[in-house]
Amino acid sequence: MKNKKYIQWITVLGLIVIFALQAIWLRNTYVLIKNDIKKECNNILEQALNKEVGIISCNTPKNTAISGGSPNDSISVYTYLYNSLWEMKLEYSITRIDSLAGIYLKTSNINNDYFICTVNPESQSILKKSKSQNIPAWGTVESQIIPTRLDRSEGIQLILVSPYYTVIERMDLLIIATALLSFFVIGCITYQIKIINHQNKVAKIREDFSYAMVHDMKTPLSTIMSTLDFLHSGRLDDKAEMKERYFNIAKDEANHLLALTNKVLTISKLENHKLTMSKKEVLLAPMIENLVEKFTAKSTKPVHFTIELNVESVYADEEYLAEAISNLIDNAIKYSKKSVEIKISSLSNESYTIIKILDNGLGIAEKDRRIIFDKFERAAAIKRSRNGGATGFGLGLNFVQQVVAAHDGNIFVNSIEGEYSEFNIHLPLILNNL
Repeated sequence: MKNKKYIQWITVLGLIVIFALQAIWLRNTYVLIKNDIKKECNNILEQALNKEVGIISCNTPKNTAISGGSPNDSISVYTYLYNSLWEMKLEYSITRIDSLAGIYLKTSNINNDYFICTVNPESQSILKKSKSQNIPAWGTVESQIIPTRLDRSEGIQLILVSPYYTVIERMDLLIIATALLSFFVIGCITYQIKIINHQNKVAKIREDFSYAMVHDMKTPLSTIMSTLDFLHSGRLDDKAEMKERYFNIAKDEANHLLALTNKVLTISKLENHKLTMSKKEVLLAPMIENLVEKFTAKSTKPVHFTIELNVESVYADEEYLAEAISNLIDNAIKYSKKSVEIKISSLSNESYTIIKILDNGLGIAEKDRRIIFDKFERAAAIKRSRNGGATGFGLGLNFVQQVVAAHDGNIFVNSIEGEYSEFNIHLPLILNNL
């Protein structure tokens, strides 16, 4: 259990680290793309300003020179150009610059709202804007401010509103890859947890099976040892009848242990398809009579059988079918009240011969009906035996199911907890197997 907790903590920490790294990766990528968009906005603003200078120049008198400054100067060429226009009393139009910027933004696949603003480069306060709408206080990308006065009293700037869609659109492949990686990691972790839980379940089943096996074998072994010691003492040498009785007790207990061993081996062979059924037409009446006689004699509870055979024969392996029905009768007696009523009947439809075993026992809870045929389901026997219930390996119903499946048949159970259980064995008709 401690190891399980360590694994869970390590798994959780691993997931946190993985998702943290992915979050950092996405955030850094987002910042890089946002900076790239800002650079594009700078270039777009310069292109729009350059185009605006060209438009204004067409309206200047001939032989008028507009100074662009020195190529090596740290001041932008657009600052010299627009300062010269200002000195010449030629005003630029931020509405026209807005239109030009819009064209260049669409060319760059940037379809967000934007503003062209004149600002004070020193205080960065907005003096004038190209649209009447308010500029959001956050969620914007602002280009560099290009001064339009040499004294830096005025400049021009492009403000892009809500660039998230554009950023995410450019990150689409990365987001998809991240999502796929996340699903893959979650899938692997889920599968790992599933395997761990399965291993814990198997370990629990082994533990419970070992307990049930030891518990069920201890009683007959103790009986055999006690009987043999008593016989070896010689105290029954002159009591032939009692001596024979003790021999029979030891023999019955040994046969009980052998039957348990054979059942485990038979189930293993059936699961690996190494056991073949010697099927033939089997009369049901003699088989059922033998079982009734056997359980009436050995049961410590009063048992009343009702036999109603509307179909006289079935196509099956007599030995294994008898053992399967024997298991169902044995369970009916084990999990019953003080007085046991068992009804065994047979009928047929177009495809199957149906054998029904109905009892007035404790019934089966609805949640347990899905697992009663599972191998070692009686691993819960550890709880039942500790609480005074019937013990066993949990092989009986699995054995019945395996035998029925080997006959190409099916088995179904109907039950109401506290009232009854009815097992229906469906075996293919003889004509279907010829």
